[in-house]
Amino acid sequence: MNKLTAAITAVQGYVPDDILSNEDLSKFVDTSDEWITSRTGIKERRIMRNGASSDMAAAAVKQLLEKKGIDPLDIDLVICGTVTPDHPFPSTANILSDKTGMKNAWSFDVNAACSGFLFALATGSQFIETGKYKKVIVVGVDKMTSIVDYQDRTTCVIFGDGAGAVLLEPNTEGLGVMDFILHSDGSGREFLVQPAGGSLHPASIETVENRMHYVKQEGQSVFKFAVTNMADVSAKIMEKNNLTSDDVQWLVPHQANLRIIDATANRMGLSKEKVMINIEKYGNTTAGTLPLCLWDYEKQLKKGDTLILSAFGGGFTWGAIYLKWAYNS
Repeated sequence: MNKLTAAITAVQGYVPDDILSNEDLSKFVDTSDEWITSRTGIKERRIMRNGASSDMAAAAVKQLLEKKGIDPLDIDLVICGTVTPDHPFPSTANILSDKTGMKNAWSFDVNAACSGFLFALATGSQFIETGKYKKVIVVGVDKMTSIVDYQDRTTCVIFGDGAGAVLLEPNTEGLGVMDFILHSDGSGREFLVQPAGGSLHPASIETVENRMHYVKQEGQSVFKFAVTNMADVSAKIMEKNNLTSDDVQWLVPHQANLRIIDATANRMGLSKEKVMINIEKYGNTTAGTLPLCLWDYEKQLKKGDTLILSAFGGGFTWGAIYLKWAYNS
């Protein structure tokens, strides 16, 4: 019997309707379209005016289940990557399962910032590979506008809101998740962090007045770490699995900054035609970027394609997944 692997058999994304363009931002922040585009590659981002992360996730999951013709009660497990949960508890995955009728599934959240979907996908694949479960939903979702400081021109231009979901099912054709390399380094917290709202700095008048409930980023340090580590781990997983640039059909990179994406692709020896990019229209949706890329490019993917998924996030967290696509759209 061939080895049992966890294959993505469906993908679905969701982004809010409201668009916040660079021109819109420049009306209330000291910035410009040229400044943002030249430094990030972002032209616009989606904004969720009302609702929570679970609402975006539920919209994606409902459409995924509908197009696959799957009863929500058949889902065994739900893993949600997010840093903007509806509440500190219960988990957003719990709420998502309730909103979508996945009442037989147990569920939990993964907090790995921009690497959230990557970590959740690697985790979910293990439950399929052991033969324990047949259907696992993995979600990446973030309502970053809920923790973005629109007085901070260095961070507010980067982030947007969005969600993506995939279905994992067993495969014996040699398709699906082949390998992964994941890393974390907690010393990176001083460079990219939401300072308040946890047990270290519970909400108080002082934390609110000092704007400590928003994302804080030391841009140059984060950029340097991201360029190095995201490129390194992507090259490393290729080397580990004896893959050349000719063997890889697609790089699926975290959409944080176009320069980081370019550096990763260059390190892997890949041309731009092999790189999934949608940062210009969604910005950085944190845990949502990777599944949103898969959703946008789904029709271009062919069964058997080799994909490298790569991300870097606050904490720091980073990693890469080597995956073989399991179906034709």
